Amino acid sequence: MRSYEELIVEVIDVRGSYYQIGLQQSKVLLSHSHPIQNGFPNLTNKTNVQMAKQLLQFHCPSLVQEMEGLAVGLTQTTDSVIKMYSGYNITFPEMGCTSFVQNGKYIRNYDFSPTLYDARLVFSNPMNGYASVGFSQQIIGRLDGMNEFGLVVGLHFVNSEYHDEGFIASTIVRILLEQCKNIEEALKLIRELPHGYCYNYSMTDQSGQSIVVEASPQKQEEKYGNPLICTNHFEATSMKEKNKKNIQGSVNRKHFLNSLVEKNLTTMATYRHFNNGNSPLFFKHYKEYFGTLHTVIYSPKLLEVIVGIGEDAEPIIISFKDYLDEALTLPKRLTGRIYPHNEDGIE
Repeated sequence: MRSYEELIVEVIDVRGSYYQIGLQQSKVLLSHSHPIQNGFPNLTNKTNVQMAKQLLQFHCPSLVQEMEGLAVGLTQTTDSVIKMYSGYNITFPEMGCTSFVQNGKYIRNYDFSPTLYDARLVFSNPMNGYASVGFSQQIIGRLDGMNEFGLVVGLHFVNSEYHDEGFIASTIVRILLEQCKNIEEALKLIRELPHGYCYNYSMTDQSGQSIVVEASPQKQEEKYGNPLICTNHFEATSMKEKNKKNIQGSVNRKHFLNSLVEKNLTTMATYRHFNNGNSPLFFKHYKEYFGTLHTVIYSPKLLEVIVGIGEDAEPIIISFKDYLDEALTLPKRLTGRIYPHNEDGIE
């Protein structure tokens, strides 16, 4: 029998003012050891706290309010919380992600290491902001998510070699979900935000259009597509020079998804292609920060989320619409299994 590790993702429900949401998140942090706190303080040692605070106050003051509540709950200073969780000038290991948008559904694999994975699916319903659901990173940030208007955004690491002062992608995803109702609004805002590293951002909304924004600290390029495929490399001529030297694994994943386009698969058949442990889209190099941790499908028109944790997971369907209508009891956690690969290698 194959050796596996159990992966537990907590389902978090926060609501109220952003300050109150910060307080609620602090209780979760105090009851669980968070990876950023436990052994990885060097990730944030270059953070310019005052600049981070100034930029957030300008672009998304609600996140400052959330971190103020978080600071009170953790009995820390606001500056220390901003340094730890704002995602400004943070250094972070490479990660992989594959997204596919077809027939109004956004499906995605997130590939990283369980040692730096928040393992939190957060349902947030602030009294003075947009409600959203998504997987968190560094508590404040989001790896992917969907808001109450059906805007879906996910991040895709490209390269950390070309960097500047700015936010990591998980903070940018959160800001877009907080501020924007659709792709048009997201495009306007993403051009204004300071980008710390090179990432792709895949997006869709209730209109059915979808887009990839290729973003470096210096500039951003846009590419619409339907269906849309996004992995971990830039394709715009003006951006290719910022790719890693070896992008073949990312290119291979895109080729595989292109082969699925004409099959026009059902939602669940597509899910199986992403979540099956033998799929070219599923990886097990967890020690090298490249193992698939979750598969998620966001449905903007239905306001529905389908989640699978780990490998060959039975998908869990959750109605975000029912959550917004306060007609849903959320599960406390989602569980799955991962089977770490014994060989080295990153795809």
